[in-house]
Amino acid sequence: MTFTLPALPFAPDALAPHMSAETFEFHHGKHHKAYIDNGNKLLEGSDLAKKSLEEIVIAAAKDPAKIGLFNNAAQHWNHSFFWNCLKPKGGGASLPGKLKTAIEKDLGGFDKFKTDFVQTCVTQFGSGWGWLVMDNATGKLELMKTANAGVPFTGGKTPLLTCDVWEHAYYIDYRNARPKFVEAFVDHMANWEFAESLMAKGPMKVAA
Repeated sequence: MTFTLPALPFAPDALAPHMSAETFEFHHGKHHKAYIDNGNKLLEGSDLAKKSLEEIVIAAAKDPAKIGLFNNAAQHWNHSFFWNCLKPKGGGASLPGKLKTAIEKDLGGFDKFKTDFVQTCVTQFGSGWGWLVMDNATGKLELMKTANAGVPFTGGKTPLLTCDVWEHAYYIDYRNARPKFVEAFVDHMANWEFAESLMAKGPMKVAA
């Protein structure tokens, strides 16, 4: 397949003041686009060229010779997913019912979830991602972090929500205050309905 830059699911200024149009100009228009351009170059002539993005990510993750392709393909997947995890006037403690119930059951309720999610994101050393995931074997919700381009679905976890903690995700608006950015994500930008819809679909199934 050929990677293409997806349109944002909202106007670039729709999340202001929590995330500015300038951030999207660089994050979506330059960083995400660079992963796509580099990934397409690495995919040319590859035996993976006709696979889906998820299949490319999983296959490349298993082959040390394809680390460059993995990094760019996984970052394309992560960013495409992240845009859908954002919502104008999102976030806050008013969660849709099934997600709220699952968070109460598996993660100790919203307040504990928020504290632990922020901590998960803040303690990811260097670049990476903080995640709300569903374990494919148990169906339970969990929090996890991945470094650099890491994706949960290479390890039997279904992504439900993510916060990008690479510096380019927040430096224009928050400088080095990663905790403030993650708190703003949970309080004002998280798309809980998107997370619930993925939870309802059940475990993510991708064949390499």
